[in-house]
Amino acid sequence: MARASRRPSPRPHASPRRTADRSPDRSLAPRRGSLSFGPARAQRPRRSRSRAPRPTPPARPRSPTPRAGRRSARSKLHRRRPPPAQSPEQQPPVSRGNLTTLGGAAGGGSPVRSLGPLLGPGARGKKGELPEAGTEPGERKRLLSASPEGDWREDNKLKRGIFQDWSPSLKLDKYKIAKQLTEKAIKEKKIFCIYGHYPVIRAALRRKGWVEKKLHLLPRLTATRLPRVSAEGKRTEGKENQDVAVGETDDIHDMMSRLVRNETPYFLWTIKKDAVDYHSLSGDQALNHYGKTASFTTKIGLCLNMRNLPWYVQDNPETFFPRCYGLCSDSEKQEFLDDFRRTAASSILKWVVSQQHCFRGKAQSRRAAGAAAAAAAGDSDPSSQKGAAADDPGPTGLSGQLVDTACRVCQAYLGQLEHEDIDVSEDAAQGLTEEEWQELTRQYYSLIHGDAVISDPRSHLSRCQALLNRISAVSPQTEIDGLRNIWIVKPAAKSRGRDIVCMDRVEDVLELVAADHLPAKDNRWVVQKYIETPLLIYDTKFDIRQWFLVTDWNPLTIWFYKESYLRFSTRRFSLDNLDGAVHLCNNSVQRHLPNDKGRSPLLPHHNMWTSTTFREYLQKKGRGSVWGSVIYPSMKRAVTHTMKVAQDHVEPRKGSFELYGADFVLGRDFRPWLIEINSSPTMHASTPVTARLCAQVQEDTIKVVVDRKGDRNCDIGNFELLWRQPAVDLPQVHGSDLCVEGIGVRKAKKPMPPIPNPHFLSPLLDIQPVKVRCPSALSERVPGPPRTALPQPCSLRDRKGCEGARPRRV
Repeated sequence: MARASRRPSPRPHASPRRTADRSPDRSLAPRRGSLSFGPARAQRPRRSRSRAPRPTPPARPRSPTPRAGRRSARSKLHRRRPPPAQSPEQQPPVSRGNLTTLGGAAGGGSPVRSLGPLLGPGARGKKGELPEAGTEPGERKRLLSASPEGDWREDNKLKRGIFQDWSPSLKLDKYKIAKQLTEKAIKEKKIFCIYGHYPVIRAALRRKGWVEKKLHLLPRLTATRLPRVSAEGKRTEGKENQDVAVGETDDIHDMMSRLVRNETPYFLWTIKKDAVDYHSLSGDQALNHYGKTASFTTKIGLCLNMRNLPWYVQDNPETFFPRCYGLCSDSEKQEFLDDFRRTAASSILKWVVSQQHCFRGKAQSRRAAGAAAAAAAGDSDPSSQKGAAADDPGPTGLSGQLVDTACRVCQAYLGQLEHEDIDVSEDAAQGLTEEEWQELTRQYYSLIHGDAVISDPRSHLSRCQALLNRISAVSPQTEIDGLRNIWIVKPAAKSRGRDIVCMDRVEDVLELVAADHLPAKDNRWVVQKYIETPLLIYDTKFDIRQWFLVTDWNPLTIWFYKESYLRFSTRRFSLDNLDGAVHLCNNSVQRHLPNDKGRSPLLPHHNMWTSTTFREYLQKKGRGSVWGSVIYPSMKRAVTHTMKVAQDHVEPRKGSFELYGADFVLGRDFRPWLIEINSSPTMHASTPVTARLCAQVQEDTIKVVVDRKGDRNCDIGNFELLWRQPAVDLPQVHGSDLCVEGIGVRKAKKPMPPIPNPHFLSPLLDIQPVKVRCPSALSERVPGPPRTALPQPCSLRDRKGCEGARPRRV
C-alpha cells in the first residue's frame, strides 16, 4: 500500500492508432499515449494498476521521482551539466544544436542561438527567446537572457539549415519547435506539396518558412495512382536532381509534415498537371502548371498554331520557325509533297550555281584517278584497259531540260509568293503533270545523291542566280534548305528525341506514315524542314535550351531567363550520315553515346556549355556583339510571338504559373530557329553545367512566384520581364435616352359559330338582353338577323367591364 500511494494516479490514455484518425479540426499536438515525439519513457503509455494489496517484491533502490520523470542511466550520463558561473563577458555563446545547411557536405554546419525571430512572439518566453534544452529552466533563462546576439542572425541561420543529431534529451523541445513553426506556417498559409524529386524547390521553400505536406500523407491520392505518378516522373524527369546532397533524415521536417497532414497545401509543384485534381483547387492555391497548353508544348500543336501568327502580330512565322506539316490528313500530305518538290527544284538551281567553279576540278581529279589506276595496272594488256574503261563510264550527263523544268517550277512558286497568280486563270497556272514531277524527282536524286552531272551548267548560271536572288528576297528559309532536301520526321506528342528520324527521300517519309495504322485524328507524325546549314562550333552541331516563365495568361505575363546552356552532339556534323547521333542534340540521346574520336578536344567531355562560355567563344572569333544584337533579341521575339498565338487556347487560371524550356538552333547567319517548347523541362543535374543552372533557375522561379507576391521590388534573380500585356481600356459609352411608343396589338377572339337547332335555346329566351357588353364582344358583326349568343367568361382585363353584362336571374 505504501508503494502504491507514492505513484501518481493513472490517467486515461488513447491508443496510438487513434492519433492519425482524429478529425482535422482537433489539435495537431500528440496526446498522452499517442505516437511520441518526446523522450521515450516520458510519453510511453502505462497500464492502469490496481490499488489492491499484493505481495511486496524484493527491495531495490528507487528514485524519489515518479516513473514518468525518470531518466535512464545513459541519458543521465549524456545530460549536459550547467556551466560554472562566469561573468557576462566570459560566457560562451549559447548553442541550440547542430545545424547543417541544405547542401549537405558542400556547406558546413552553423549553430543557432535563438529561434525567436522565426517562431514569432507567441513562441517566446518571458525574455522573447526559447529556453535552452538539456539544462535547468532557471539556468537556461539566465544564459539566454545574457546572450547579446541579435535576432536577425538566428533567423538567417535557421533558414539556411535543418536540425540534425538531436539527443534524446532534446526531443521534447524539438517537438515544441516543430509545433510552433507549424502553427506559424498554417497561419500564414505556407503549406506546400511536391510531387516528384525536386530537392531545390523543397529547400528554397523551407528556408522561407514553408512546411511540406508529404506525398504519402495526402488523402486524395490512391494507392493505384501513386506508382503511375512515380513512374511518370522517372520517365519525364529522369530522377531529377539526384546529385544534390541532402541529409538522410529530416526529423523535424517529417514531424512538421505530420502536423500539417490535414491542412490544405497552398503551393503545389508537380511533374505533370494530371498528378492533382486541377479543377478542384481554390483560388489561393498555386500550381506550377496551366491547362490546355498542348497548342504550343506539342509538336503538332506548335505546327498548326504557327500558321495563325499573322492574325495576332504583324510578323512572318517562317522567319524563326522552320515550316512544318502534320501528316494527319490527305491535304497535309499533299502540301508536304508539293513543298518537297519545290525544294528539289530550287536545289537544282543551287547545284548549278555552286558547281560553276568546282565542276572542272572534279572532272580533272576523276581523270587523274583513272590515269593512275591505268598506270598501276600496266600497259601490258591493252584489252584489260579497254574493259576497265567500259566498266567505269564516268558521270551520267543530264540534259539542260532539267534546269529549264526547275526554273519553270521556281518561277511559278515565286509568282505565288509575290501574289502574281491572283489574276491568272487555273488553266493558265497549271503546273507539271504527275509524270513530269516523278521524272524531275528521279533526276534530282541522281544529281544530288548519285554521280550524275548537268551538261554545260555555265549556260544556265545567270538565270539560276537571278531566280534564287528573287526567291531569297521573299522566302526567309531559302538559306536553311540546302541542297539535299532533308526533312526531320517526329512523333506528334513525344519528347526527349524519341523516334525522331531524318530522311531525304519523300517516298521514305510517306512509307513511314503509311506503315503506322493509327487513325488520322491521333496526329501521329509531324514532318519539319531540317536546317541543313546550322552554325557549327569546332565542326559540331549544337542547340540552345532557353527557359522562360509564364505567371499569368490574362494579362499575358512572360519572364525571360538571362542564362541558358548549349548541348553538343557527340559526332562531327555531316549531311552524308543521317544518324540521330549526329543531328539530335538532346541530352537524353547523347548521354548514352561516347564522344567521337575525331571530334575536337576543345569541346567539353560532358557536351555542354553555358551561354557565358559561348559569348566568350564568340568574342574570341571577333563576333562578340552577335549575342546581344541578333541571338538574344531574336529568341525573345520568337517566345513572345508564340505565347501570343497560344493565349486564346490556354486555360488562364489565376494563381498558376509554369516554367518552359525552348530549344533553338542557330543558322550560319546567327539567326535562332525555334524547334520546340517543352513543358516540365528536365532539372536533372546530369553535368556540372546543369547542376548549377538548373538549381539556380528553380530558386529564381520561387523568387518570382512567391517572394514577389509580397514585395514587388524583391530580388528576382536572372529573370527579366519580357512581356506584360497592356490593359485594354473599355471605350466610354454615351448612351441616349431611348423609348418605344406604340399601341399593343392583341389577337381578337373568334366569334361563336351559330347554333342550327333553335329549340335548344328555348330556356335562354327568357333572359333579358344585355345592354353593356364586354369590349371583346364589340367585334364586327355579320349582317343578318340578330342571334342570341351564349354568355362567355370574360378575361381578367375585361372583368371590370363585364360586371354589368352578367345575366340576371328571374
